[in-house]
Amino acid sequence: MKLADAQLTLNDVGLIEPAQIHLRTPELKYALDFMKSAKKFREPTHPVGNVAELFAGVGGFRLGLAKAGWKTTFSNQWEPSTKTQHASNVYTAHFGEDGHSNEDIAKVRALPRNIDLLVGGFPCQDYSVAKTLNTAKGLEGKKGVLWWEILRLVERHKPRFVFLENVDRLLKSPSTQRGRDFAVMLKTLGDAGYVVEWRVVNAAEYGFPQRRVRVFIVATKVGKRHKLNEPQKVIKRSGVLARALPIRQLLTKVETVDLRDNAADISKKFNRAKGSTPFFNSGVFYDGVAYTAKTAAKLAANPTVLGDVTLPDSEVPESFRIHEKQLREWKYLKGAKTIARVHKASGFTYNYAEGSMAFPDSLTNPSRTILTGEGGSSPSRFKHIIKTRRGYRRLTPIELERLNGFPDDWTLFDCNGDEIPDSRRAFFMGNALVVGLIEKVGKVLANDMKSK
Repeated sequence: MKLADAQLTLNDVGLIEPAQIHLRTPELKYALDFMKSAKKFREPTHPVGNVAELFAGVGGFRLGLAKAGWKTTFSNQWEPSTKTQHASNVYTAHFGEDGHSNEDIAKVRALPRNIDLLVGGFPCQDYSVAKTLNTAKGLEGKKGVLWWEILRLVERHKPRFVFLENVDRLLKSPSTQRGRDFAVMLKTLGDAGYVVEWRVVNAAEYGFPQRRVRVFIVATKVGKRHKLNEPQKVIKRSGVLARALPIRQLLTKVETVDLRDNAADISKKFNRAKGSTPFFNSGVFYDGVAYTAKTAAKLAANPTVLGDVTLPDSEVPESFRIHEKQLREWKYLKGAKTIARVHKASGFTYNYAEGSMAFPDSLTNPSRTILTGEGGSSPSRFKHIIKTRRGYRRLTPIELERLNGFPDDWTLFDCNGDEIPDSRRAFFMGNALVVGLIEKVGKVLANDMKSK
């Protein structure tokens, strides 16, 4: 749907009264109502500090941080593989174009002045578990090199805090030197003057309706009076992540990883023995040494589950339903199987085994992680399928948005009033983060900012 008849964009709606527009169709009225609701987002009236949001996607960081009292004054979103910048267009539909950059991050020479917090869910394709070991190139991969663009902006502006998010495979990337990429990141952030914390977080353990596992990285600039606690206390109680996302206990003793060599030597020599990564799911880095331990989360008392966010059958379009003739293929793809494959280089035949997956997905548990391929009607092993009174069906875009904590229909229209295809909306949510987790961390950072 295009709002051509009204000759208006989402950014214009704040300047035009609804009574001035002749509503020619019900669809146009619905789009206008959506645009009005989209304008409900407001930055905090008395923000604790200013945020620069890199790799902004459709605005998950910004939504969570606004609830925590932070004001985003700069954002950047650029997808090099697509001509139409869908995510950037959805972002500006809600937040406007002021302070937004839709260009390659390498062309962003500087940020606005007085940035207190730099955030970003930087591209994870080179670390993703969806990649095979041979194609997961880590920092050497095409998108992995974007780390250096983040570091460049951190070193230039020295914000008080840096808050980053990525897939947990980052801790063991690349396959030939497990943990090397993360070691280089810790070392270079430390050299820039920061204490760095990390935690692998499962959103479902903190009460959210999706088992989305990501690594959170929080760096705090070290000042002259910065007082460092013992590593175990930082990991368990006093760190930003420990206060935002409490842990129940340490499951191992705290181990050390020496990173006092320069970054170039670490890149060449780190873990050449090809053993497992030395980094556990929690840790802190300062003065050239990483301290790391395996921790268990303090589980939420009343977790939300998939069934809590699903729509009534009456609100689900027919296109999301699975017809009887398709069930056999869906069940096959979800089931355990052994498939004969041929190695391209050697011609050797081998058996590839897959375990079974839940079919249908349980409505009484948190959902599995949303992947970027969630959209579309074609049968797939990894798409969610639920069963209701009316039979089997896929998840709708609204339900995917709810699993990540976005408002309903957040991704429905872009800034030009064009409707976003369902498959693209699902792609957005596969790349997005859980907004509520960002809010939790943002509140702790806000408290620390106030106590400066």
